[in-house]
Amino acid sequence: MKKFIIALSIALSFSAPVFAVTQAECEAKAVSKDGKPIYGAAKEASIKKCMGGAAATPDCAAKAVSKDGKPLYGAAKEASIKKCESGK
Repeated sequence: MKKFIIALSIALSFSAPVFAVTQAECEAKAVSKDGKPIYGAAKEASIKKCMGGAAATPDCAAKAVSKDGKPLYGAAKEASIKKCESGK
């Protein structure tokens, strides 16, 4: 049990800096078409969109398929992932 806790703490210590780099990269990409930085809700939306792929769990993303077995896209995929993550 002690080894498991040590291994878990080591794994978590490496995962936190990876998230910070991803967040910083997304903030750096939050610029307008003119190359000027954007602010407010537009910046938040840009960061959310940039990190969207990282936020979805692989299990829920894999389950986002239609009745035919084809992968979903756009709003349908986002709704399916949101429903899966909420546990409904």
